[in-house]
Amino acid sequence: MADFIVLATADWDHPLWTNKQHTAQSLVEAGHRVLYVESLGIRAPRMGSADRTRIVRRLRRMLQLPRRRLNGLWVWSPPVLPGGHSGIVLQINRCLLKVGLWLATHWLRFKRPILWTYNPLTTLYLDLNRFAASVYHCVDRIQDQPGMPQTRIEVNEQRLAQRVNVLFTTSPELQSTHLRWHPGARMFGNVADHRHFSQALQPLPCPSAMRQTPHPRLLFMGAIDAYKLDLHLLHQLILRHPEWTFVLIGPVGECDPSTDVAPLKACSNVHLVGPQGYNTLPAWLSNGDVALLPLQRNGYTRNMFPMKFFEYLSAGLPVVATAIPALAAHGDVAWLCEPQVEAFEQGISEALAGHGPTLDQRVARARIQTYQVRTGAMLDVLQEKGLLKSDGQQAAGQVPGS
Repeated sequence: MADFIVLATADWDHPLWTNKQHTAQSLVEAGHRVLYVESLGIRAPRMGSADRTRIVRRLRRMLQLPRRRLNGLWVWSPPVLPGGHSGIVLQINRCLLKVGLWLATHWLRFKRPILWTYNPLTTLYLDLNRFAASVYHCVDRIQDQPGMPQTRIEVNEQRLAQRVNVLFTTSPELQSTHLRWHPGARMFGNVADHRHFSQALQPLPCPSAMRQTPHPRLLFMGAIDAYKLDLHLLHQLILRHPEWTFVLIGPVGECDPSTDVAPLKACSNVHLVGPQGYNTLPAWLSNGDVALLPLQRNGYTRNMFPMKFFEYLSAGLPVVATAIPALAAHGDVAWLCEPQVEAFEQGISEALAGHGPTLDQRVARARIQTYQVRTGAMLDVLQEKGLLKSDGQQAAGQVPGS
């Protein structure tokens, strides 16, 4: 059994679970202990209600001991000032994190933990040599999100990549970039919680908010943000096909406050139902007909691997998505389209007609794309490098370049 500190860029109880929470959980399932450190706040907080609510919640938690969420997993909210990456605020944050992390790991009796970080600014806050080993798991180009300190992230991510023992990426574009800084970088694409989403393969009660909507139902599930979703394309599809019902599940404008869904709301065949509980998502998917991924093509999406792709496939739904590099290998189980109305229309029409990949083909692809399989393969890499002994006890590793 090894002890891991997962330095996340998302809070544990965020309604949209991503790599951070799922990987932490799968490390526990593999027999290890995990301290999940919630987001340090990479971007400066905005004045909106969402950020104010999060700040208040964080203030209440920051003086608490780590909270046990699973057997072998604890969550800790670090007492830092969001967006404090320079000057005296950085010095304060560095001190608060160092002391707080020492107290938390001492209380949990962690011994020589391995750092598994998602934060590209990690070296601003922590000395990697204080850990038995360090892993950087790069899952997107976070610097391309609105409001991020792009130059600061670029500089510090390169420094982090050069210093960690192990670097994992999730897409071909990210892999190409990070190989320049860390020649041993390994790519493991995004996966899904197949056990959870495959519940949708069985008939489930239709959520009340969708019960009165007619078929065919076209679903999108995830963050609705203008910097990555092609809202213009989606709006054109909605206008041209009043016979299709569009159900959009997720928070609006959480990362991009400029997101304007007023044109979508004005359409009678659109239902924006907001974020839904993780446990309810299979029921939504079970009662849908086609799953959509209408992405823009830009710097952010070229580097991303949308998690919802395999979540959709696990649920058995036909998937119509924008063709981006990370999905190129899966064109045999989905409709990968140019971000044009006509291309999406054709893909959706064929999916509704029952053409294309079969249900068995879709589910078979998703079944092998799981967090348990991927995390096991990642742990094998640590073991190959001598950072994780075969009996599960971690070995001290010298940080490259130190």
